[in-house]
Order: sequence, then structure tokens, then C-alpha cells
Amino acid sequence: MTVVLMLLGMMTAAAQAQAAPQRLTGSATVCSNSPIPAGWVITSSYSSSGCPGTGVAYTIADVANQTYATVCSMSPIPAGWVVTSSYSSAGCAGTGVAYTIANTANQTRATVCSMSPIPAGWVVTSSYSSAGCAGTGVAYTIANTANQTYATVCSMSPIPAGWVVTSSYSSAGCAGTGVAYTIAKLTTQTYATVCSFSPIPAGWVVTGSQSTSSCAGSGVAYNIRKA
Repeated sequence: MTVVLMLLGMMTAAAQAQAAPQRLTGSATVCSNSPIPAGWVITSSYSSSGCPGTGVAYTIADVANQTYATVCSMSPIPAGWVVTSSYSSAGCAGTGVAYTIANTANQTRATVCSMSPIPAGWVVTSSYSSAGCAGTGVAYTIANTANQTYATVCSMSPIPAGWVVTSSYSSAGCAGTGVAYTIAKLTTQTYATVCSFSPIPAGWVVTGSQSTSSCAGSGVAYNIRKA
């Protein structure tokens, strides 16, 4: 009886191992209407009679354990990756534009094109004209706010969760809007004064408002407190 149970257990384990999905690695060629696996990118696109319906095929690659890659502009950008340059490319049929992308893991600052995704917790600290960003002609300097409590950002920057805008002013270093924000992370505070366009963190309420010259754009500040 014991031997039979052991054999059944081994057979069950083998069946589960066979049924478990295996993560694809390396590279592959797919039709352009195919879903792209998470963590994969499109490295080239071209006409293909083997893809009826679209007539276009993609070469795709897994970027796990990589820090840089060249992709077509229609490629998904993996989480934590940014677009560092863009340029014309005959290898990207359909858009004719390629991106150089980079993984921001273990980095605190980066220079990216303005169409780049901004990783969670990162902010735009400056923006300027750049010939290396075909399509927009604008680049951003971005920074990771981990372990920071204050920062100066451009007004188009995402504001991390739990942060507020404490002032705004004209800035030549923020091409496109010409406005910069001073932002702060709410940690142990129970009261704060913020600009009226600031996000209000969850669990905080507005208790009053007043005119202020420190909030260019609205001229109004809010008093907020933790509820």
C-alpha cells in the first residue's frame, strides 16, 4: 500500500510539473497581432506573407537580466524601463522610429525622452530641447525620490503618492510649461499648507484656503490636516 501511494504521489508531482506554464526566454518571431509577453520588447518589424491579416511580423526579445535594449516605438516598455533616445529606423516598419531603452533598477537619476514612461516614485526635475528625442524634441532629467522628503520638479512631473505641492514658480529649466513645483513628502506631519492644485493624500482634509503669491498658476493655497 505504501509503495502504491508513493508511486501515485510521484505521478501527481510529474503531472503538475508538466502542467505548470514555463516562462519563455530568448527571442522569437511573431505576427503583429500577437500579444507580447510581459517583460518582452519588439526589436524589429517587417513585412511578412506569413502573417495574413496584418502582413507584418515582429522580432521580440526577453529583456530579463538586461540593462539596455533597442526597440521599435510601438513596443511595450517594461515596468521600470525608460526611453533614453529615439531616432528614425528602417528596421521598424509601421512607425519608422526606434527607441533606446534602459532599466532604472539601482539608479537614482536618468535622462529620458519626454514620451518615456516615468517609473513609480520618480519625478521630472528638468526638461529641455534635445535632438536625441525624435518625435517630441524634448528630454527630461528624472530622479528617484526614494529616501527623499523634498524635491524640486517641473509641473508636468508625476507627483508620488503621499507627496504634496508646497509652492510653484516660473522656471526656465522646465521647457514646455515654464513652471516648477516644490514638493514635500508627508511623513509625521499632521498639518501642512499646499497649493490648491496639489494632490490631497488619502486621509487628509482641507481646513481652509487663502491667497498666496507662492502658488503661481492659481494664487491660492490650502491648509490641510490629517483627518
